[in-house]
Amino acid sequence: MATPRWLVWPLPALLAWASAWGLFLGLGRLGLSALMALALASAWGVALSGLGGTWWRRGWIALGFPLSLALSGAAALPGWAWLLPLGLCLLIYPLNAWRDAPLFPTPSGALSGLAAAAPLPDGALVLDAGCGLGHGLQALHQAYPRARLHGLEWSWPLRAASALRCPWARVRHGDIWRADWRGYDMVYLFQRPESMPRAVQKARAELRPGAWLVSLEFEAAGLRADTVLTTQNQRLIWLYRAPFHG
Repeated sequence: MATPRWLVWPLPALLAWASAWGLFLGLGRLGLSALMALALASAWGVALSGLGGTWWRRGWIALGFPLSLALSGAAALPGWAWLLPLGLCLLIYPLNAWRDAPLFPTPSGALSGLAAAAPLPDGALVLDAGCGLGHGLQALHQAYPRARLHGLEWSWPLRAASALRCPWARVRHGDIWRADWRGYDMVYLFQRPESMPRAVQKARAELRPGAWLVSLEFEAAGLRADTVLTTQNQRLIWLYRAPFHG
């Protein structure tokens, strides 16, 4: 599937930097201190870093705003303050998480047709692999209200936020690639194209017959999809059922 025009590099970086600058200036006009405005605007830039297709692009998106602010001299801040954006990056997205999608929220209602295409029994065990802030878990809960939902997230702050937003799910800290997928009836992913070959390999090795691998947006190349759904905003949902073909 073709990449949306607004995701073509360097547009994601330009949009993220512009919005971070807008947030910084707006917070200043509201009376917030320069340090607090820097922290919040930098956190916004880090959140948008998931729009980058590679780790170095994510880094440029996340650190572009504070670097440009430092070079502009627009804010008089102590020297240690410039370590804050770097600390946010490492706290929210530990280094080994940058190979995947740091933060790709599942749009509201994106999985509304999933239950009809991939029915699950009551009490089925469903994993959101890389649950971020819990948007995917919420969409899965709408689709499968009687399922037992698990979320797995490497970032401690995101894991805590997801657990607060989704108290009906079991949200754990962990690496989705080291976790065991064998007990799940469905594994849901919203990753990056670069992560999908690894997901295919893991699904082939661990998902039992009858279990589903569901990927929003990105195809699991090498597997033949059982069904492909189109969401209301024209995203694709790729459904694969074990044993896999292709």
